[in-house]
Amino acid sequence: MTTDFQQAREALGRRLRELRGPATQRQLADALGWPQAKVSKLETGKQLATPEDLTAWAQATGHAQAAEELLARLQGLETHTRSWRRQLRAGHRPVQDTLTVEYEQSSELRAWQGAMVVGMLQTPDYARAVFAHYAELQNSPKDIEDAVRARVRRQQLLFQPGRTFHILIWEAALHARLAPPDVHASQLDQLGMVIGLDTVHLGVVPFGAQLAIPPANGFWLYDDRLAIVEEWHAEMWLNDTDSLALYRRVWDTLDKSAVYGTQARRLIARARAHFTDLA
Repeated sequence: MTTDFQQAREALGRRLRELRGPATQRQLADALGWPQAKVSKLETGKQLATPEDLTAWAQATGHAQAAEELLARLQGLETHTRSWRRQLRAGHRPVQDTLTVEYEQSSELRAWQGAMVVGMLQTPDYARAVFAHYAELQNSPKDIEDAVRARVRRQQLLFQPGRTFHILIWEAALHARLAPPDVHASQLDQLGMVIGLDTVHLGVVPFGAQLAIPPANGFWLYDDRLAIVEEWHAEMWLNDTDSLALYRRVWDTLDKSAVYGTQARRLIARARAHFTDLA
């Protein structure tokens, strides 16, 4: 979570406190049918309100006209932090469609992923397993087949000239068992073929590589205009100059530990042999 985001969340909390006026937190909580702790957390910025929360707050405090202002503040916050709970209310397909727009608007893309194969390189079966795991985790609608089709359609961008993908993965992503062994084996076969594309530069950071920084959470860089950073609870969409520069430094630092070409193929083949033995 960025400092700017937290400051904006606290500012929203202060505005809620102003609207509460002379009423106590307990009185407002009773009027809304909420625990008092929720009122306190919203006012201190420790919890982010939903649109429904803000509309109810404005009405309960006698400031119904302030609802539009509060919702605008929330929208400004969510341009930076997009919770999975909100994003996945309608399932994974809409999220995929939103991301496709960002891919289409970009010509130079960079990615780091240490936990699994990146979505742009996933086979349908592997993607199906990944979406199923996340739908279970987030208790979201299981529109898995629609999400898989949307992801696979986006992969057509890999074959369009004028766009380059610089993708880094940790060797651990080659071995993480997210699907049956035969699905993993096919996924690794596809990675080996992707290395031959002129639009894709695929690097693998080996287990034994000397690292200058920890191989932490995954992210994508879209030209020099947007970074999308993955967390368990949310995605962070960052477009400020300092954040973009930081994530580019992270990518460049990890890239120094990566291997490409024949060496990357060897690491993929080693993982492939492991899953062949399990199949």
